[in-house]
Amino acid sequence: MHLEVNTSPEPDGYLHYIRQKGLFIAGTGLCLILLFLVAIAVGSSFIPIPEIAAAFLSPSGGGVSNIVMNVRLPRVLSAVIAGAGLAAAGVVMQSVLRNPLSSPYTLGVSHAAAFGAAFAITVLGAGSLSHLISDSVVVRNPYIVTICAFAGAMCATTALLVVAKYRSSQPEVMILVGVALAALFTAGTTFLQYFSSADQIAAIVFWTFGDVGRSTWSDLILITAIVLPSLGYFLFRRWDYNAIDAGDETAHSLGVNVERIRSFAMLLSSLITAVVVSFLGIIGFIGLVSPHMMRRVIGSDQRYLLPASCIAGAILLLGADMVARLIIAPAVLPVGVLTAFLGAPLFIYLLIGRNVT
Repeated sequence: MHLEVNTSPEPDGYLHYIRQKGLFIAGTGLCLILLFLVAIAVGSSFIPIPEIAAAFLSPSGGGVSNIVMNVRLPRVLSAVIAGAGLAAAGVVMQSVLRNPLSSPYTLGVSHAAAFGAAFAITVLGAGSLSHLISDSVVVRNPYIVTICAFAGAMCATTALLVVAKYRSSQPEVMILVGVALAALFTAGTTFLQYFSSADQIAAIVFWTFGDVGRSTWSDLILITAIVLPSLGYFLFRRWDYNAIDAGDETAHSLGVNVERIRSFAMLLSSLITAVVVSFLGIIGFIGLVSPHMMRRVIGSDQRYLLPASCIAGAILLLGADMVARLIIAPAVLPVGVLTAFLGAPLFIYLLIGRNVT
């Protein structure tokens, strides 16, 4: 008797499944590249693509080159990196807490980081108010601001992990805790404003507006140094997050150290939130909406959901920043205001259109 052995490593159906998701991620990546070029081109003055290419080839070539390399490129790259980081933090929080409404913004982590950064700016003297319209907040020591923002974010994260441990991450409980934490740290920021000088109040108010335009090359380097390794770690742990999605008991039976994975995932998510908030201000709903948009299209498999959500977060923040620059030109609307206006209705639509699971 001769038995035919299927030497194909994977069934055709599974290969088709992988191919479809890979093509979708590649397509969204191409959209991001095109939007990246458009975002550099548009602004108070339109710069044709050939002139942008010439600016890249000759960085010190004059006025257009200076605008591209020192004004628009840091802004666009900051939007891409920050959007991807916030989206990844949202995906991971939703997975390890098993709560579809989790994100740095809805759980109060962003507000806690904002309080820490405001504390550093006002009490520790890490920031001051400049009279230049284009650069209203000058951060003297970005490392102190980031450390304080991270400390605030970790206070909120610790509270969330304690609640998750003793209340089994019930969605209603976690959201209520997030609302309470956001109110608490917002009250703390208001307290700092009450005892601050007029310049310090103006600095805090301006700084809390989410705005990628304030990012410099040095800020971008620090944000990238935190976000990209964190994304690499999240992708490395994608199988563990899939196991946790199936339940803690199932993950334990597969050999996953759930508590360690959950704690370290929340730690890195808080660090991403802290560094983004400390340099760019509060940018809401990117970490909440992006994962749900991609989950509706690509499913809950973290192998594909994570990269797809990162690309979607970058597209959303980059697109929102581009609209913010054009909607009331020549004035520029803070992108955090626009993401809040667009993110809340979009998330409500997602909830109405399909139950969040």
